[in-house]
Amino acid sequence: MFPALTWQPSDPDPIALASINAWRADSNMPNVRPAMLLDASAEWPIAQADAVVCINMTHISPWAATVGLLRNAARLLPQSAVLFIYGPYNQRDVPLADSNAAFDASLRQQNALWGLRYVDDIAAEAHVSGLHLDSVIAMPANNLSLIFRA
Repeated sequence: MFPALTWQPSDPDPIALASINAWRADSNMPNVRPAMLLDASAEWPIAQADAVVCINMTHISPWAATVGLLRNAARLLPQSAVLFIYGPYNQRDVPLADSNAAFDASLRQQNALWGLRYVDDIAAEAHVSGLHLDSVIAMPANNLSLIFRA
């Protein structure tokens, strides 16, 4: 998996960390570091990164985690580096797919602080942190890739 890159997986859940570390041990990938316990909303114990990749987090966490992701990525990334965020999102003036609407309702039933975020809201918060939305790419299963740059 991209052997020229060093990956630092993270999760706020110790059970998920154990799963990541088990996968890491089984895969024998020397460029994947041991998983780090990380609360996205807090200050990250990382000094720098060449890119930040966040997959399927913003909808299953409080808004504060998305704000922390953006703030920390802006602090870590050099000029023009990428913050890549992937998952299901709402877009103003774009009808929400029935499957995403049902998923959003299910998430909000589980936790009132969860749910699909609006791309515009994330972009506005990113701008406050010094990041700009470079592109939005439609992906399979009604997901989007959001590419931000420092």
